[in-house]
Amino acid sequence: MALATTSLLRRGSELSDTQHQRAMLQVHPAVATLPSFDGQLKQSGVGELRPLTPIVLQINLGKMCNQACKHCHVDAGPDRTEIMSRETMQKCLDALDASSITTVDLTGGAPEMNPEFRWFVEQLHSRGLTIMVRCNLTIIVANPKYHDLPDFYAKHGVHVVSSLPFYDATYTDRQRGGGVFHDSIKALRMLNNVGYGHENTGRIIDLVYNPLGALLPGPQASLEKEFKRNLLDKHGVVFNSLHCITNMPISRFLEFLVNSGNYERYMHTLVDAFNADAARGVMCRTTISVGYDGRLYDCDFNQMLDMPVASASDHVSRFSMSELASRLIATDRHCFGCTAGSGSSCGGQLA
Repeated sequence: MALATTSLLRRGSELSDTQHQRAMLQVHPAVATLPSFDGQLKQSGVGELRPLTPIVLQINLGKMCNQACKHCHVDAGPDRTEIMSRETMQKCLDALDASSITTVDLTGGAPEMNPEFRWFVEQLHSRGLTIMVRCNLTIIVANPKYHDLPDFYAKHGVHVVSSLPFYDATYTDRQRGGGVFHDSIKALRMLNNVGYGHENTGRIIDLVYNPLGALLPGPQASLEKEFKRNLLDKHGVVFNSLHCITNMPISRFLEFLVNSGNYERYMHTLVDAFNADAARGVMCRTTISVGYDGRLYDCDFNQMLDMPVASASDHVSRFSMSELASRLIATDRHCFGCTAGSGSSCGGQLA
């Protein structure tokens, strides 16, 4: 399987600097005349973005990944070595034990590449928590040591969420690398064989769709029907739901926008498509994001821009539900990606 690209960090790109990315969002000539996100919230009547009771702890287990996709907002890849330690995982468990959070969303990179991944899942499962794993599918077939992941997921009741850019090899491989579609279909069949995607098994696998280019995703319901029909008819695989997620103008997708001359147009598209209803339902209101080093963020996207929570509870070792409840959610213009059109979250469209 060929890699789509290498990380910005590996290439020494100026976009590997999060402060440079923030500057691109704030003062670059292409966006300087656009309203601020906070200003748009105020003008639309939504007002300040404040949290609701958190129900999801999204934990990034590291930036190491067997893929290096062109649209990756994490800038993950095989050359990234940042991973969460067992000590930090234990602090996450301590925080969960002291909170009312019911769902844990494990992400990366490829979270399965963290050597403590299985221990962590076992610990979460023993607590009766809902466990989601954002699996890129190809990790299952990448190395024999991962071939039993479908059985491991099934045993521990893991809800699998997997990115598949399209039901066609050409588009998928263009975004994620040569051979990715073939390996993804193989992995989906392995998951189907242990009950994932089938009705009445309780074993859920959802797919994630990101548009290939500088455009908003289409209607989720109709795309889901297309995906289900094509994957079943052409490849004999099934899944439960499709989540449509807007590409965020940060990291490697930001690089694509700049290099293709689409940055200004895309940012205007996001702002012009602002949806107040979507803004009221953004995931940062009910999710806390944990970085591989234990620092806390309002969402995974803020994490990748080094925008920590505005709270004294800024590390999982100082996790406090009451402190976090009083914070103002940190925003910037990338947040227009979550509020454009039908809205976007890690669980798909919002409105």
